[in-house]
Amino acid sequence: MSRPAPLLLLLAALLFFFALGNHQLQGSTEARVAGIAMQMHLDDDWVTPRLFGQPFLEKPPLSLWLDASAIRVFGGTPWAVRLASAFAGLFSVMLLYAMLRRFGRPKVVAWVAGTMLATMASYWGNVRGVGEDALLSLGVTLALLAFFQTQRRQAERQPATLSWLLFALGIAIATLSKGVLGLAMPGVVIFAYLLADSLIEKRFALGHWLKPGLLTLLGLVPLLIWLYLLYQRGGLHALGEVLWTNSVGRFDGSFVEAGHYEPFYYYLAKLPQAFLPWNILVYLGLWHFRKSLVKNRYLLFFSLWLVAQFTLLCLASSKRTVYLMSLTPAAAVLAAEYATVLYERLRLRAAGEGFWSAVGRQRRGLAIGVLTLVVCSYLVAAQWAAPRADRKLSFVPLITEIQTLQAAGQQVALYQANERTGGASVFYTQSLLKDVQTEAQLQEYLSASPTHVAVMALQEDPKPPLKVLKKITVSRQAYYFVSQ
Repeated sequence: MSRPAPLLLLLAALLFFFALGNHQLQGSTEARVAGIAMQMHLDDDWVTPRLFGQPFLEKPPLSLWLDASAIRVFGGTPWAVRLASAFAGLFSVMLLYAMLRRFGRPKVVAWVAGTMLATMASYWGNVRGVGEDALLSLGVTLALLAFFQTQRRQAERQPATLSWLLFALGIAIATLSKGVLGLAMPGVVIFAYLLADSLIEKRFALGHWLKPGLLTLLGLVPLLIWLYLLYQRGGLHALGEVLWTNSVGRFDGSFVEAGHYEPFYYYLAKLPQAFLPWNILVYLGLWHFRKSLVKNRYLLFFSLWLVAQFTLLCLASSKRTVYLMSLTPAAAVLAAEYATVLYERLRLRAAGEGFWSAVGRQRRGLAIGVLTLVVCSYLVAAQWAAPRADRKLSFVPLITEIQTLQAAGQQVALYQANERTGGASVFYTQSLLKDVQTEAQLQEYLSASPTHVAVMALQEDPKPPLKVLKKITVSRQAYYFVSQ
C-alpha cells in the first residue's frame, strides 16, 4: 500500500458514484427533497424552500441549494440530485483519513478506518440517496475532527488557527444542513470530552470551554444570514417553524405531526445492524479499549463521540436509523483500531501450529478477500438491485400516466397530495399540478369538466359517484385516477 490516499479516493469514488443514476427516485425522502429542489430551481427562490407550492421549513436549505444548482447545471435527473450526498460522503472519507494521519496514526490504520466508513452499509446507502443527512455527517465530522486537532495543538502549545477555522466551517455545514440538530450532534461530544478531560486532569480550564463556544458563533453566521432573509419573507412564524417546531418540537415530542416517534430503546434494538458489516469490531473495540481511555485521549474522544451522540439520539422522541449516520466515522475508527489489534494477534500466532496459526499465515489474503467481497456486494447492489427496486418503489409509472393524460388534453389534480407524490410530481413534470384538499373542492373540480381527473392515495377503492380510470401501486400505496 505505497499510495494509500489515492487508492482510498478511487475506492470511495467507485462505491459512491458507480451506477448512481441508474434508478429513479425511491422512498419518501428522495421524492420530497428532489421535488423541493426542483421547485427552488423553477421559482428561482433560494430563501424559502417549497414543497408542492407550500413553504417547507423542516430544515435549512444547504442540501437544497446544492441539489437545485446541480439541476441547473446537469438537468433534472435523479443522478444530479444525488451528487451532493455522494460528494459529501467522499469528502468525509478522505477527511477522516487525512485527520487520522495528522493525529499520528499509521497509514494502514487511517486507510482501514476510511475504508470501513465507506463500506458501512447504512453509510453507503445514505450517501447514494437524495437528502441532507450526508451533509450533516460531513459537517459534524469536520467540526469534531478539527476540534480534537485543536486540543492536540493546544496541549503541544502550538497555534491552532487553521483547525479552529475548519471547526467553524464544520459547524456551518452541519447547521445549514439540519439546523439545531447540526449544533447538538457535535456539541454533545465536545461537552462530554471537555468534562471528561476536566475530571481526569482535576482542573477546570475556562479557555478550553470558551474557544469552542466562540468559534461556534462564527460557524452560525451563514445560518443566521439565511434566517434573517427568511424572517423578511415569512416573519416570526417562519423562524418558529425552523427553530422551534421542527427542532425542539421533534426532540421533545411536542410536534406531533413530525412522526417517527419511537420508544427510548429504539436505537438499542438497531445496534445489531447499525454499523454492518463491521458491527462486531466496533463493539469489541469499545470493550477492549475501555481501560485505556483515561490515558489515551485519542481513544477517549472517539469513544465519547459514539456514546454521547447515541445517548442524545435515544433521548429524542423522533427517531430514524438514518440519524445514526453521524456516528459512523467514530465507529469506523474504533473498528479499524481493534482490527489492527486482531491482525497483530494473528501475526504472532502465525509461527505456531493449528487452525489459528494457519489463519495467521493467511491473514493478509483473508483481509483482502473480505474487503473485496464487501465492495463487490455493494457494486452488484448498485448495478442490479437498485434498478429492480424501481418496479415497486419508483414514481415514474404514476407520473407517466399523469403526463399521458395531460398530453391527451385532460387536466390532472392531486387530492390531498402527500410529500412523496407532491415532490415526485414537481420533480418529474417540472411543474405544479392543481392541489385539491377537501372533498367539496374535489367534487367542484371534477364536476367542472369531464376532462378533469384527480389522483387519490387511498387504502380502498373509491366509491360512486367517483369513477376509477386506473390504479397504480407505489411502495404498497394504491393511487387511483378518478373522474366523475
